[in-house]
Amino acid sequence: MFADRLARARARMADDGVDVLLLSVGADLPYFCGYEAMPLERLTMLVVPRDGHATLVVPHLEAPRVVERPDVFDLATWRDGEDPIALVVDRLPAGPGGTVRAAIGDQAWAGFAVDLLAARPDLALTRASEVTAPIRMVKDAAEVEALRAAAAAVDRILADVQTGAVPLAGRTEADVAARIGRQILDEGHHRINFVIVASGPNAASPHHEPGDRVIRSGESVLFDIGGTMFGADGVGYCSDITRCVHLGEPPAEFAEAYEALHAAQAAGVAAATVGTPCEDVDAASRRVLDDAGYGEWFVHRLGHGIGVEAHEHPNLVAGNDLPLAPGHAFSVEPGIYVPDRWGMRLEDIVVATTEGPDPLNRIDHGLAVIDA
Repeated sequence: MFADRLARARARMADDGVDVLLLSVGADLPYFCGYEAMPLERLTMLVVPRDGHATLVVPHLEAPRVVERPDVFDLATWRDGEDPIALVVDRLPAGPGGTVRAAIGDQAWAGFAVDLLAARPDLALTRASEVTAPIRMVKDAAEVEALRAAAAAVDRILADVQTGAVPLAGRTEADVAARIGRQILDEGHHRINFVIVASGPNAASPHHEPGDRVIRSGESVLFDIGGTMFGADGVGYCSDITRCVHLGEPPAEFAEAYEALHAAQAAGVAAATVGTPCEDVDAASRRVLDDAGYGEWFVHRLGHGIGVEAHEHPNLVAGNDLPLAPGHAFSVEPGIYVPDRWGMRLEDIVVATTEGPDPLNRIDHGLAVIDA
């Protein structure tokens, strides 16, 4: 698997004129070699020449965490007091015309890039995502099944919320979020990526941090949760889902807005067909909310790609004319946010297939009304 992924990376490097790929912290590293680096001040870097074997440079004290894969990379370790930049530099190829085009990981520490340029002024740096993102965007069958398993796990959690099995009234957002975080792990995820529990006016902030506000009867609560579930190969895939509930019968204004939101989300999913530009999928949902009079309160893109990262390419956003391809996986999550009053969002993960959009999240999309 990893050797095949690196072969595809090298093919793109050849097409793009990139001489070497340098992957440090971030999701590209585990995706291409199966090792996830801790985000330390100590350098970890996978050096992938376009022509030649890859080398994984790691701190000596981190080496026990590495699953060695000789067919994928050689291992080079360094101890505190030694210069890891020198290990990388020794493995850089010579470039044509005296310049080496190096695609460095988008999340690599800037200090390492500065040190590399000081040691090798002939480096011309570019973003690694120009090489890696087109590869990671297209999920194979095993990756889709990994995403499906993660989606099913968070479905089970929010299905309990929708039925009222999770007590809400009288508890703080933080308390409810802590319980849901434990459930994310209990359902097979290895990592909690985020738990948003936003009640009443707090839901008007799309990325609200759960706090000490007490959830009360007569108001809505927005739940946006996700984690990372690792497979046997050590590579994790993410979940991400949003649902809303209302404690007691919702006011007509809120219920009408949710009906528009529900229709907008369904329109976005239906539009997510192979060959459709990403911006057109965004527009399909946005048009519904614009026509219903809620457009000014839909303040973000319709969706983001998902895979080994919760947010990756492709983005469903105005200005992105990339056509959807089979295997693209992404969220469809329109929202309405009325400042100081309330907010709502409805989100599924969807995979584009030749047979049509395949939503991975399957639980009820309606506004769940819970007895308070």
